[in-house]
Amino acid sequence: MKYRQLGKYGIRLSSIGIGSWLTYGMSINDKTALSCIKTAIENGIIFFDTADIYNKGEAELSLGRIFFDELKITREDVVIASKCFWPMSQNPNDQGLSRKHVFESVHKSLKRLRTDYIDLYQCHRHDPNTPMEEICRSFNDLILQGKLLYWGVSEWSAENIDEAAAVCEKYNLHRPVSNQPQYNIIRSQIETNGVMTACEKYGMGEVVWSPLAQGLLSGKYSGGKIPGDSRAANDKVNHFIKDSISNSELLAQVDKFKELANSINATPAQLALAWCLRKDNITCAITSASKPEQVIENCGAADIDFSPALEQQVREIFG
Repeated sequence: MKYRQLGKYGIRLSSIGIGSWLTYGMSINDKTALSCIKTAIENGIIFFDTADIYNKGEAELSLGRIFFDELKITREDVVIASKCFWPMSQNPNDQGLSRKHVFESVHKSLKRLRTDYIDLYQCHRHDPNTPMEEICRSFNDLILQGKLLYWGVSEWSAENIDEAAAVCEKYNLHRPVSNQPQYNIIRSQIETNGVMTACEKYGMGEVVWSPLAQGLLSGKYSGGKIPGDSRAANDKVNHFIKDSISNSELLAQVDKFKELANSINATPAQLALAWCLRKDNITCAITSASKPEQVIENCGAADIDFSPALEQQVREIFG
């Protein structure tokens, strides 16, 4: 495993992380989750990402049980990230990024995760209904209280990031240190919409989600076939990938990508992850895993040297 600093900040993350969206506390039982997380730690993964909305708190509960009841890990040995924004109940204040919701969400996440502090807490989306000063001061106060070490954002625009940085500069507040966007070979908009440039300007690290495009870039759906144990076969979690696996042109591109990966003795998943990590400001690629074998395979991406020639070959495939 290789480790990278989170942007310009001192904390280091494993270049491969483990996420819990649509998996732990939901489609993956605790026994399988335990096996995957144990394998991840044994292979050097230290960054684990979750959010309160993931199965309405069940993902955080699952991680807390596995970390501290089952594996009995030392708290300092892992970097835990969580997020808030989405409605968690019918309570009109149980949503968004108001001071009330952020404070209450953090305390609930701390309880579910069974920890005294969260390493990285992120705004799961931007909230246009809450003034940016209120958002920034809320996270700054929680850092001063020792409940959070760092704060960041997810799926914010370049303009949102610019505004937050300006507010923090004006009032001498702790700035956001991270951005969590969707980023993969098929969806690389942050390279062209100003988000990656804004993050580089302020020294923010990118911790990207869906680096395998919901598993599509693993090559498992070649020819439109759907393995019985795959995400696409599970109606509870397959709504994000349905359109992709019915796109014959995209599947043909992935087949060519699979051939390219085989030519360098890598798997398609490893090559797709290495493609994300070719950028220095991509601190971590957050992966999902439903089997320990997938965790081990994904860790192999950290050792791939992504040359300019290899990047050109990928671009020729996907355009």
